[in-house]
Amino acid sequence: MQLEEAKEKFIQAWGALGSHWGINRTMAQVHALLLVTPVSLSAEEIMSSLDISRGNANMNLRALIDWGLVSKEHKAGERREYFYAEKDIWQVAQQVIIERRKRELKPVLKVLEEVKQIEGDRNNEEINTFVNSVTNLHQIVSQADQFLDIAVNSERNWFFETLFSMFSRKKA
Repeated sequence: MQLEEAKEKFIQAWGALGSHWGINRTMAQVHALLLVTPVSLSAEEIMSSLDISRGNANMNLRALIDWGLVSKEHKAGERREYFYAEKDIWQVAQQVIIERRKRELKPVLKVLEEVKQIEGDRNNEEINTFVNSVTNLHQIVSQADQFLDIAVNSERNWFFETLFSMFSRKKA
């Protein structure tokens, strides 16, 4: 397989995976293109490579910048903006975790905390069932949030060594 064919296949696969991660296909494809390109690209180059409109390119570049996955660069003597993606996959994963926690887990934890505080007789079976279910869900989501916090704040080697040692102990 030649480089161009491999890049195209990777970009398509990353785009398909993106929809499973909660981002749109084009956003993931723009990220994939920038991820595997050694130099920063202009919006025009991205549009041409992916055959997308200017509006689509600009919207997805803004979203990737908001996620902290892409940075803008200015080149001396150029009026155009150029875009560059972080190449360290560990840092990419950490940034995705940070954003997903902020956009998904934190709001869920806030809602669960609020709805646990319902008024009424705790001996009432319906209220008790509700509070117990919400409390258990809050505990699991909170533990997931704590685990992700550890992942984000840890060094790559320590994290994977710890994770692998946990799984290898389970087998023995």
